[in-house]
Amino acid sequence: MTTKRTDSSDIDFQNLVKLLDADLAVRNGEDHAFYDQFNKIDSIKNCIVIYIDETPAACGAFKKFSEDTVEIKRMYTNPDFRKRGLASAIVQELESWARESGYSTAVLESSLEQNEALSVYEKSGYCRIPNYGQYIGIDKSVCYKKVL
Repeated sequence: MTTKRTDSSDIDFQNLVKLLDADLAVRNGEDHAFYDQFNKIDSIKNCIVIYIDETPAACGAFKKFSEDTVEIKRMYTNPDFRKRGLASAIVQELESWARESGYSTAVLESSLEQNEALSVYEKSGYCRIPNYGQYIGIDKSVCYKKVL
């Protein structure tokens, strides 16, 4: 396993995000357009791609949320590489990078239908918080926070 820090111009990151978006379109159904508007990747500066034997297997990113907080975004593991701890490795690497960049807190939003993701975040020490920003009042959204 190798890990690459990159940005959203990286073609491997972009290709994994396309797979993520296709998966989310199925999971989110008629709600996909609402969520999709908040998941554009045109200018994300902090992206991670994990490779298994030179094959892009998983990705994640963070964006500045406030002066001391990042928002974890675009987490995805290709189904061929699941159950290997890659999502947890991405979360850890994103947290390290955020700390190195001077941030002290991370927040994120996920869908209640993404049980695998919720499990990863909870195992990684994220605590559920009231929905924030555009997710306030959205019943299918769940938000988390962690002090880094």
